[in-house]
Amino acid sequence: MTACHPRVATRSVEITVRELSGVSVLAEGLEFPEGPIVLDDGSVLVTEIAGGRLTRVRQDGAKEVVASPGGGPNGAAIGPDGWVYLCNNGGRWPDVYQGGRVERVNLTTGKTEVLYTQCDGHPLSGPNDIVFDSAGGFWFTDTGKFKGRLRDLGSVYYVSADGQINEVIHPAESPNGIGLAPGGGRLYYAETVTARLLARTVTGPGRLDDVPPRDPSNVIFGLPGMAGFDSLAVDGAGNICVATLVQGCITVVSPDGSVVTQFRMPSGLEDRLVTNLCFGGPDDSTAYITLAETGRLISCPWPERGLALNF
Repeated sequence: MTACHPRVATRSVEITVRELSGVSVLAEGLEFPEGPIVLDDGSVLVTEIAGGRLTRVRQDGAKEVVASPGGGPNGAAIGPDGWVYLCNNGGRWPDVYQGGRVERVNLTTGKTEVLYTQCDGHPLSGPNDIVFDSAGGFWFTDTGKFKGRLRDLGSVYYVSADGQINEVIHPAESPNGIGLAPGGGRLYYAETVTARLLARTVTGPGRLDDVPPRDPSNVIFGLPGMAGFDSLAVDGAGNICVATLVQGCITVVSPDGSVVTQFRMPSGLEDRLVTNLCFGGPDDSTAYITLAETGRLISCPWPERGLALNF
């Protein structure tokens, strides 16, 4: 594992605001899109949380349903076996809630398998986002679940390459996006309700430093004002790019939290529910961004190359 950057507790930081340029709309009419993945043929997979689907968007904009697992398929990632691993939040409570779960989907057949519904007897409430490490295991967040006046608190889990699931961080305040720094020595996760970005040192596959989850030193950056952090991606320079709700942008935070830039949508493409992004295209220099309020998948050039994923 690589050495980690020093933690920096959240502080007042000047935020630079820029507008995205060269934006193309790749698809419309998606039902709360999330979890983008760029495939080798240039098509893009997205989950549709409200539609309960995994959908492929072709280069010509055509949409093809790959699988319909139901519930609320959310974050997604390609695993070492070539299957798509889905964090399924179970759907909106109480209307269509089916219970949280982690699934995998065969891209060729659409076959969907449920892998995990609980950990040590505790049901998964709302699995949200996922990232694989170089060992073939994966980290995923469980945001928890709002149930009227009650709620389940969130957690961060790790599933080893041999399939063992463990709860590694608890409690966590609505953990959402999750990612790894270049080299894998640092784990990032974003909290929706607090709009905070946190980091922990990775000491081995599925193992973290012994700092308590709510220690202030874990916080890299907290966004002021009304906002919520959603899913995230890491670029090749190590910056953490977080989809930002309400403010409708991508918030890019340097590893030490000292430099923050917000990339806003251009006129005519404003969307308060920017939910996720990934990198792809030539040299991973294109960002693919899901806009859930308007049901769009867009792409645009990105100032930094994306960090190559492990699978």
